Amino acid sequence: MPSPDAQAAPRAEHAVGSATVWLTDISLVLMALIWGVNFSVVKYGTTQLSPLAFNGSRVLLAAVALSLVAFVPRRAPVARRDIVALLLLGVLGNGVYQLLFIEGVAITRAGDAALVVAASPALIALIGQMLGVERVAVRAFVGIVLSMVGIGFVVYSGARMVVKGASVAGDLLVLAGSVSWALYTVLLTPYARRIDGVTLSAYTMIGGALMLEVVAAPELARMTWSTVSPGAVAAILYSGLGALVVAYLFWYRGVRVIGPTRTAMYSNLQPLFALIVAAILLGESPTPWQVMGAICIMAGLLLTRA
Repeated sequence: MPSPDAQAAPRAEHAVGSATVWLTDISLVLMALIWGVNFSVVKYGTTQLSPLAFNGSRVLLAAVALSLVAFVPRRAPVARRDIVALLLLGVLGNGVYQLLFIEGVAITRAGDAALVVAASPALIALIGQMLGVERVAVRAFVGIVLSMVGIGFVVYSGARMVVKGASVAGDLLVLAGSVSWALYTVLLTPYARRIDGVTLSAYTMIGGALMLEVVAAPELARMTWSTVSPGAVAAILYSGLGALVVAYLFWYRGVRVIGPTRTAMYSNLQPLFALIVAAILLGESPTPWQVMGAICIMAGLLLTRA
């Protein structure tokens, strides 16, 4: 999922060379691929470890890595009041969201989860309208409705148990997580306007990690790392460092070089990659309901971003 501070990030203000833009475009395709693959990685990881243990491990790893990237170089100081606010918002965006997301993916299809998460921009626009943060145009409102219809198709597919592994409970957990992420994004917008993305991401990831370590402590205490399979370790490394650190850094580079709008369009590739990878690695064949849901969600996404 794209970083929330991109909602308010400034456009790139200086001209850049064609080689720099070309390399940035490649990195953004890789970003979407990393996030798309992550759904299947999470699905696999939660079959090797309990969802809480897997989640606690990967978010803690991401928090440490982002802290090194953000705080080792000299950066502009952040007011203590803002630090406290970012840590608390991190509990919502990287704590509650990640908890609901991982628990949901663990019991539903990776493809279903990817499609539900893809509707997050519509949820962000809807919550922004409800809180009076931004005004939703008629075109965007149609996009929101289409996205909600698409989610309905995906959840209905799980409720009908059209295919093995589909779960309406899992889909709804992922949806609840996406709502928490959308609320987090809207509340984070004022801070994103004055704090650089890497620093903001580090503080919010730390807040999420603190919350998750408390919740996951019993599961982590029962773990014997010497018995954890290499595949599970690889899943933690990929999901923690790849999806939550490397892909985010690619995102920030894109926002800086080509601007937030163009960067955001690359994240639209995420559900496509997720469905393809889930079909190859997990044997998840798209259902007619999924296809209908995907069409509605993607159409709604384009209208919402227009």
